[in-house]
Amino acid sequence: MATLNLSRRNALQMLGATAGFGVAGAMGVVSPSRLHAAPAAAGVSRDLELAYMSAGELLKLFRQKKLSPVEVLQAQLRLTEQRGKQVNCFTYLHPKEAMAQAKASERRWQEGNPRALEGITVALKDEMAVKGWPMTAGSKVFRDRVMTTNDPIVVKLLEAGAVLHAQTTVPEMYVLGVTWSDLWGVTRNPWNLKYAVGGSSGGSGAALAAGLTTLATGSDMGGSIRIPSAFNGLWGFKPPYGRVPVEPTYVSLLPSVIGPMARDLPDMIRLENVISGPAPGVMNSLRPKLDLPLSYAGVKGMRIAYSPNQGWARVSDNVRRNTEAALAVLERQGAVITKVDLNLGVTGNDIRKVLQEALLSGIQGADMADLVSQKDQLTSYGRHFAEVAATAMGPEQARHAAQVSAEIYRRVDHQIFQSGYQALIMPTITTSEVPADLDPFRDKLLVHGVEVDPMAGWVLTPLWNLLNWNPVLAAPTGLDPQNMPTSIQIVAPTYEDATCMRVGSALANGMPQLYTGNRFPTLTSS
Repeated sequence: MATLNLSRRNALQMLGATAGFGVAGAMGVVSPSRLHAAPAAAGVSRDLELAYMSAGELLKLFRQKKLSPVEVLQAQLRLTEQRGKQVNCFTYLHPKEAMAQAKASERRWQEGNPRALEGITVALKDEMAVKGWPMTAGSKVFRDRVMTTNDPIVVKLLEAGAVLHAQTTVPEMYVLGVTWSDLWGVTRNPWNLKYAVGGSSGGSGAALAAGLTTLATGSDMGGSIRIPSAFNGLWGFKPPYGRVPVEPTYVSLLPSVIGPMARDLPDMIRLENVISGPAPGVMNSLRPKLDLPLSYAGVKGMRIAYSPNQGWARVSDNVRRNTEAALAVLERQGAVITKVDLNLGVTGNDIRKVLQEALLSGIQGADMADLVSQKDQLTSYGRHFAEVAATAMGPEQARHAAQVSAEIYRRVDHQIFQSGYQALIMPTITTSEVPADLDPFRDKLLVHGVEVDPMAGWVLTPLWNLLNWNPVLAAPTGLDPQNMPTSIQIVAPTYEDATCMRVGSALANGMPQLYTGNRFPTLTSS
């Protein structure tokens, strides 16, 4: 597929005010490889234009009755038929249900009573339950599991008028920073098919990058929103703990949160505003609900700290250059950027060990330990973490994780937020050139010729899961020479979500953005 290079204005003029609204057929749950959508009446370029439109643009056109949610869904289903095998980002498609939702949204727009995301497609990570849908967690163990209830955010999405059309791939049990499993195979990056999409919300990231959905959900317990956002050139938000409600059984899984992913910042905020806030039966959701603005004041006079490597990581020249270019954009707008040598008192290996203790000594560990009896069905990495959870985790590890996390927070708070900085910026990942099928128990990973821990020695995200009350925004910073996106993390004081968005908005306004002009994925290997 050639790079998209067309004028959005011309493409929209071609649509006219009386677009025809077809139906994709009466299909239920299907594998992407079995999808047969309606023929592309107006050609591939028109489908690309519709598929990559922002939610903000789509809502405007729906309101003007120049476009229907049905037409957008059809375009994305056709693209899924064309691109699905290359990218492999969906587990199941739900075109029949989605088409019914899209037609209902079309009627609401015609009647003048739309809701917040009326007719906008949202792909769900294979972790968010929908009644009657499979949920495999990327594991052969759960290939036949069907859910009996709706996740709290699914309820919110349906009430907001979203069209739920697809479930996205994940690594088994969400425990890897790249997305492949024995059940679903390898998910590949639309920007460069050789490379990873990140994990564990990797399918959501790839679906957005390939234009197969308008919005997508993720969850983050070690970077699982921010890592895929970085690899796919997206905006992704790790909300502070309690901002977005989670399934009641998991309210005490402190390092894990649910959050939004999108191709531009306003769309990401739109999704966050829908899924956040209290929910029935969820005891840890914050009150009152926080609604974030879509636009922000500038950053003139803001004091922002910059940590180039979190005090331990080896960062590639490509990531460093693009990070510094993003910082220069903020400086030109009046922000005061100061480089800091972050003294955490721990190494990267220590951080990863403590996060593992925090996760596997609690609910996640119990779930993993339950799988030991079926380890012959697990991936290499699934088997490893199941055995660790079953044999090496308990109250002592939970206590150690809590003590170390508290000490790290005291250091970060003292060095950054109590020292007058309003935000902290650092890279999200140290390199974007990670093989799509990386197996950390088989493969080596090099950054500038130096071997790093292939499990997590190339991510700077886990710190902010230990300190899970700090909101963190992943923001794209451009492309590297391999046509792979790079990214920074914007960290704010606890529960100051809007500060992340303020800095992100300045960045988006001050530098060329991906998914505009001719800066679209090519679905090729380079």
